[in-house]
Amino acid sequence: MDHNYLSELNDAQKQAVVNTEGPALVIAGAGAGKTRVLTYRIAHLLRNGVQAGKILALTFTNKAAGEMKERIARIAGPEIARFLWMGTFHSIFARILRIEGDRLGYKSNYTIYDAVDAKSLVRTIIRELNLDDNIYKPGSIAARISMVKNNLITASMYSADGSLQEYDKASRMPLLSDIFKIYASRCFKSNAMDFDDLLMNTNILFRDFPDVLSSYQDRFRYILVDEYQDTNYAQYLIVKKLAAAHHNLCVVGDDAQSIYSFRGARIENILEFKNDYPDYKLFKLEQNYRSTQTIVNAANAIIANNEGQIHKTVYSKNEPGEKIMVMQAMTDTEEGFMITSDIFDRRYSQQLKWSDFAVLYRTNAQSRIFEETLRRKNIPYKIYGGLSFYERREIKDIIAYFRMVMNREDEEALKRSINYPKRGIGDTTIQKLFELAHEQNVSAWNILNEAGSYSQHFNAGTVKKLTVYAELIDALSLNAETSDAYAKAKEIAASSGIMKELRDGKLPEEISRYENMEELLNAIKIFTEAAETNGEPSTLGDYLANVALLTDQDNEKEEDREKVTLMTMHSAKGLEFSHVYVVGMEDTLFPSPMSSGSSKELEEERRLFYVAVTRAKKQATLSYALNRYKWGNLERSNPSRFLRELDMKYVDYPQTGGKPFHAKKSQDDRGFSFREEQVIFKPSPRMRKISKHVTQPATPFNGSDPSQFSEGDSVQHERFGNGLIVSIEGVPPNQTATVEFEKDGKKKLLLRFAKLIKYPPTPLKGG
Repeated sequence: MDHNYLSELNDAQKQAVVNTEGPALVIAGAGAGKTRVLTYRIAHLLRNGVQAGKILALTFTNKAAGEMKERIARIAGPEIARFLWMGTFHSIFARILRIEGDRLGYKSNYTIYDAVDAKSLVRTIIRELNLDDNIYKPGSIAARISMVKNNLITASMYSADGSLQEYDKASRMPLLSDIFKIYASRCFKSNAMDFDDLLMNTNILFRDFPDVLSSYQDRFRYILVDEYQDTNYAQYLIVKKLAAAHHNLCVVGDDAQSIYSFRGARIENILEFKNDYPDYKLFKLEQNYRSTQTIVNAANAIIANNEGQIHKTVYSKNEPGEKIMVMQAMTDTEEGFMITSDIFDRRYSQQLKWSDFAVLYRTNAQSRIFEETLRRKNIPYKIYGGLSFYERREIKDIIAYFRMVMNREDEEALKRSINYPKRGIGDTTIQKLFELAHEQNVSAWNILNEAGSYSQHFNAGTVKKLTVYAELIDALSLNAETSDAYAKAKEIAASSGIMKELRDGKLPEEISRYENMEELLNAIKIFTEAAETNGEPSTLGDYLANVALLTDQDNEKEEDREKVTLMTMHSAKGLEFSHVYVVGMEDTLFPSPMSSGSSKELEEERRLFYVAVTRAKKQATLSYALNRYKWGNLERSNPSRFLRELDMKYVDYPQTGGKPFHAKKSQDDRGFSFREEQVIFKPSPRMRKISKHVTQPATPFNGSDPSQFSEGDSVQHERFGNGLIVSIEGVPPNQTATVEFEKDGKKKLLLRFAKLIKYPPTPLKGG
């Protein structure tokens, strides 16, 4: 073991590492080295004689757990680190449920349903109940079920709760509790758990079987939790139960970065830690090693506006750095071009890499404009949080076979694999198969495996096809519990016919699917070799348990690393980039309009802004558009109230020579209003000639003779103000002019009714 690891820590970090006894709350500002503290605290425990198997460390991504385990292995040795219980909440609890799940009626080979599987099952149930999926939307229903399960409400509890029933009636979904009940029943019958079941069932296990809880309390003498501010109620309760015996609980997090309430995260968990453990020790990590002094100081000023927080003063000893740049665009399209041009210029003038840049937005829909503008400049980019590798159709297809081989009661996997590649089993047959299973309250596999006994329901040809599929799954299941994952996966890909079907494809998309299959087998090979090297199980079942719990950060490919990153602010948490662009800083976007009625929700939006700004190491740029398209109409936008909260010492406005846009508070305190006489954007060349015309015409607003207008003329409109004629189409008297206005963007007007005034005014004919 390296005896000098403590020398790598500052004083605050060292105190958080060496004080290992009793409850501890480590508040870590952005970029303050919390991962290092967690890692070295575990290493310090190991060095002081604590057995690795007595330590439980819970994270939110496999990537974080893997990096920590590697660091610990370098300090303490891999032969020790391998015995740590370290992983995500879901992976650790899935492991416990594999061991103890029989207490709840599950077999150890249960399947984990991902979000796609869960939504598919909900959609099937809605269809079976003949419900309108425009009212009972599968995505909304699945999200509702997830939310209540994270609050430890089971299907039976839900149906017995009158207030929940009233809420569903008011939402025009009175049968939601029936859907939930059927959903829970189908999952159980399929020997499957979704992500939320992993948490809920662990709570039920510990509640109903005190001996099981006691055994794990005794096993885990030291518990460490990363990103504690992101824990939900179910996670909070499990941790509290496990720590009840020894109280050696260390939670690390930052209340200023609590941004996932929509997923059920409760900021109260970290704010009220002192109430749960009155004898706790508080450690504050306040030195930011990531960002410049300017970025850190600006971020402090942002979060100071929140009332609900644990006070800390984050500081940086890095260089002062550039001021935060605020850019204003006339339209959302212009915003895309401005940001893209800035990325292009900085990349080449400062000898940077494309991967040094990230564009962060509030909603996924905002990515479109940046995708288009980046493409036009041939700048490589990746969209973070898009369709992941494991959600692609061909990957879901082969994984359905893997799941069937390991768990033949998995009905979602059966649906996906039974007629792929095509073997003549139609939708009507599949529907009848499941109807029989539901009537007899058995799994579809039971019916399928005895298809010959159901000749009254299936003709001889169909029985033969069903039997061929069942025999294939039976044959592939041989040695599945003992073979390594790669060998079994190759066998399944070949024997199922999927590999041949993909290999025979000639179209570009078919070739791409074949390449994805190859990439999957590569990934399984890497998993197998790594597991065997670490002395861990390497069966196909272990691979499935691992892959079902991967997150976006775990799925990043090597070839995606040298690209500009486009992502939501929520997805950016935990990441860092040299140059960060926070775009769409408008009150109609950010803070989200849905947060306007609640100070608590507004504070979370401000924490999201804090997270976005603190992703930047060297430069943070904020941008907004004065006009943005909504449902095909260009509408006026107000700059975000968060811009007004910035400390002007740390902000630069390059479009106005470093001076603010002379913004003042609007009456509703939701944004800015601007002085009409000021040129408040960097005009394009064709707009420069109209910026000087600012005087409102005297009433009545009669306008000029339509025949006097030409393309390129500067004009004024009674309602839209100053503009420039971009084009004129048609023949008199029905000519239309496309006019680009300073405030309202492009408008198409019928000239004879538009009452435009031309600059300089042209005398009327005969005048």
